[in-house]
Amino acid sequence: MKKGMYNEELLLFKDSVKGFLKKEVIPFHELWEKDGIVPKEIWTKAGQNGLLAMTIPEEYGGLGLKDFKYSCVLIEEIAKAGTSGLSFALHNDVAIPYLERYCDEDQKGRWFNKLVTGDIITALAMTEPGGGSDLQNIRTTAEDKGDYFLINGSKTFITNGILGNLIITAVKTDTKEGAKGISLICIEDGMEGFERGRNLKKLGLKAQDTAELFFKNVKVPKKNLLGKEGEGFKYMMENLPQERLVIAAAAISVVEEVIRYTTEYSLERTAFNKPIGQFQNSRFKLAEMKTESEIGRVFIDDCIGLLNQKKLSAVKAAMAKYWTTDLQVKVVDQCLQLYGGYGYMMEYEIARAYIDSRVQTIYGGTNEIMKEIIGRSMGL
Repeated sequence: MKKGMYNEELLLFKDSVKGFLKKEVIPFHELWEKDGIVPKEIWTKAGQNGLLAMTIPEEYGGLGLKDFKYSCVLIEEIAKAGTSGLSFALHNDVAIPYLERYCDEDQKGRWFNKLVTGDIITALAMTEPGGGSDLQNIRTTAEDKGDYFLINGSKTFITNGILGNLIITAVKTDTKEGAKGISLICIEDGMEGFERGRNLKKLGLKAQDTAELFFKNVKVPKKNLLGKEGEGFKYMMENLPQERLVIAAAAISVVEEVIRYTTEYSLERTAFNKPIGQFQNSRFKLAEMKTESEIGRVFIDDCIGLLNQKKLSAVKAAMAKYWTTDLQVKVVDQCLQLYGGYGYMMEYEIARAYIDSRVQTIYGGTNEIMKEIIGRSMGL
C-alpha cells in the first residue's frame, strides 16, 4: 500500500510483522524449503503475535479487525521478505471468511478461538484431479446418512494439505444437480477414512505444504455442514473476489520488491567499467517496470478500498488478479535477465522469486479464466 493509506495503528502493526519475520521466519526459511514444510510451531507463534484470524470477534480471542488493510500489510511484508512458505493469507483471508459468514454458534464455539491461536490450521479443498478451475463438476460426494454424511472422493494441490486440521471441503450432496448440488463440509483431522497423500514436490513455494487428500467413507456429522446444503457453489463465488485480491496484493508487492533490489544490483554490478544500470537497455527496462508497478499499485489500492466498502466486484477482482500476476511473472523474468548468470543461482533472491512467481497465474483461477470472466462482463 502507498504511504497515504497507513495510519499510526497500521504502521505499528507493520513494524510488528517485520519484527516477527526477522526473528522467527527469515533465519529458518531456507531450511524449511529443504524440508518442504514449515513447523507447526510457527503457526502458534504467529497466533501469539496476533497475526492469525485477525477478523475473528474479540469474544473468541480475535482482534475483531474489519479493515482489510491489516491483512494487506501482512500479505505484503511476507511477499517482500520472500518467505513464501507462510500460507497465513489462505488461513486469514481465504478460508476464515467462509467460517465467519456461515458458521453457526456451535461451530463458532468449537473452532473460532483455535483459529486465532494457530491450534487450528485451515485448508480449502476444492480442486480435484482432472478438474482444475472447473468447480461445478466436482466428483467428491457426500451421501446423506441421516445424522451424518458419508464422503468419498479426492482433492489435489491443497495448500496446508499436510498441516491443515480443519478442511473446508467442496462436495456434491446432490449428484443430479450441477452447481446447485454443491455443499461445503468441514472435515477434521483424525476422522476415520480421511487420508493425506504425499507432500507434493513443486517448482517453487517449496516450504509451503501442498498435498493430495483422500476421502474413503469418511463419516462427517451433520453439525459440520457449513451454511446450507446446496449453497456451496454460491458461497465460493461470493468469496472469490477477496481471494483474488489476496493474490494480486502479493503479486504487486513482489513486483515492487524485485524492482527495488534489482535496481540496487544494477548500480553495484559493473560491466565494461560502468554500472550495468547505466546501459540504456537496463535503464529503459527498469524505467518501464517501475512505471508498470506504479500503475498496478494504484489499481490494487483502489481495489482494497472497494473491498473495505464491500463493493469489489468479481470482474474487477479478476482484472486485478490477472494483470498483476502476469506483471509479476514478466518483471521477475526481466529482472533475472539483468542479473546475468548470477540470476540463475539460488543464493540470489531473484532466483527464488522466479520459481515462486510462476504459479501466481495459475492458482485462484487461471488467468485464462479471469479473462473469460472479464470478457463475459463485456457481453462477449
